[in-house]
Amino acid sequence: MRLNEVNFDVNPPIDSYGPGFFRIDGSLWEGPLILSSKGPQAWAGWQDLAPLIALSEQTDVLFLGMGAEIAPLATEVRETLERSGLAVEIMGTGPACRTYNVMLSEGRRIAAGLIPV
Repeated sequence: MRLNEVNFDVNPPIDSYGPGFFRIDGSLWEGPLILSSKGPQAWAGWQDLAPLIALSEQTDVLFLGMGAEIAPLATEVRETLERSGLAVEIMGTGPACRTYNVMLSEGRRIAAGLIPV
């Protein structure tokens, strides 16, 4: 079996998540979170789309973790994000975290908006 070391460059992966929190690079983040090439940042949630829209020029895909279960995104929110040029993928927060880590390890231009479980 051949093992390859994964290099995450500058952006750290999601170490873990749980009720109300995320652990990124050993640091605990509580509440909604945005992960991008700028690193993790606290987020106010769906009422604050500006930080997500600001990612449009450096991001090919935006993963949205909707919480414990996948939930529909309000039509106006989706349309606003897509008008900004973002490709949006909606999923539960757990799958969003795992997919983010895989795509990050592949060097993709991605970001995530995550609502805690």
